[in-house]
Amino acid sequence: MTPDVLVERGPVLRSALSRCIDVPTEQFAREHWGRAPLLSVAHDDFADLFSPAAVDELVGRRGLRTPFVRLAHEGSVLEPGRFTSSGGFGAEVSDQVSSDKVLAEFAAGATIVLQGLHRMWPPLVDFTRRLVEELGHPAQVNAYVTPPSSQGFSPHYDTHDVFVLQVSGEKHWVIHAPVHPDPLTTQVWTDHRTAVADAGRGEPVIDQVLRPGDALYLPRGWIHSATALGDTSIHLTVGMAAYTRADVVDTLLSVVGDTESLRASLPLGIDVSDPDQLRPIVEETVADLVRALTSTADPAELSARSLGARFGRDTRAEPVAPLATLSAITGLTEATRVRWRPSLGGRVETAGDRVRITARGTVLSLPVEAEAAIRVLHAGDPVAVGSLPGLDLASALVVVRRLLREGVVVTSE
Repeated sequence: MTPDVLVERGPVLRSALSRCIDVPTEQFAREHWGRAPLLSVAHDDFADLFSPAAVDELVGRRGLRTPFVRLAHEGSVLEPGRFTSSGGFGAEVSDQVSSDKVLAEFAAGATIVLQGLHRMWPPLVDFTRRLVEELGHPAQVNAYVTPPSSQGFSPHYDTHDVFVLQVSGEKHWVIHAPVHPDPLTTQVWTDHRTAVADAGRGEPVIDQVLRPGDALYLPRGWIHSATALGDTSIHLTVGMAAYTRADVVDTLLSVVGDTESLRASLPLGIDVSDPDQLRPIVEETVADLVRALTSTADPAELSARSLGARFGRDTRAEPVAPLATLSAITGLTEATRVRWRPSLGGRVETAGDRVRITARGTVLSLPVEAEAAIRVLHAGDPVAVGSLPGLDLASALVVVRRLLREGVVVTSE
């Protein structure tokens, strides 16, 4: 975690996570993350992140297409044709959101779900990136816009953790304990439909009306339903796709393809449905797998490389500005201040006469003379090009131009 990642809230600097919880980070990690819900009442004002005007802007003027928008009514997702239409001349698509149709369905009680806001609404793009830096797990953001006295979805559970941030209006949340704790992404609530329904009729763990500024954290598997009260309710759901120990197991199983005994065919004529025939093979296979793992130079390194690459695919660094970056490359001087691209992460390693940067699928090799400069940049603080250690000005300009072009560093102005 990086608790020093801050966002400005009026005169106060606060981390993204602190806007979602009202307890210290250490307590949240110890008592709630992946374990138990947390209700934070009257905790913040989320109007800087989203608003009713933002909903109208997205639905009415942005030309959204499915699946970035969907509608649900009484627990069922509506067919896209009920709220989309042709984009018309100059936009030859057939599934752009129709504000007229959305109005009709919304007035009839449908909930508007705006998906992927971490990719399209600038305040949430920045907020989500900062939250991901703190938690170390991928995140997405959806908005749920529910008309008065309507329920968007019946009791269910998610296969990812969520932070619920109430933006406007009021919503009555009912939370029940899991019937299948810590579900994996393939273990959806419909696999336990009857048990979920039965639990939803029992005594709730939380029965609370969320008002603007309230926040709620729910670990995956916790059963929930929500109903809008009085006026239109808007809340953000920040979904955290937490990596699990099952994911670590998957990374370790990559040794299978490199182990000859584990690639061997099963015996000719075997009945694979007979546990007695399979039992000695399973025992031998498990023993071979353990030997393969214990003989691996560094299983943790193997897992880290695989999960690190996945994290790079699942998340995004701070966006770059192509035009401004090209202009900066052209006009680069010794006074230009640059910094490592936020949320890019990556590793810096030396091998012989080269220094290598590995980050989010990018592998960049430079002369080892640039190592000191690259490590200073990797630390994250803005640095003037002319102040980079180990390089004369001409070399520093060459190195920084390359790093800017590859999206490894950005200007700090």
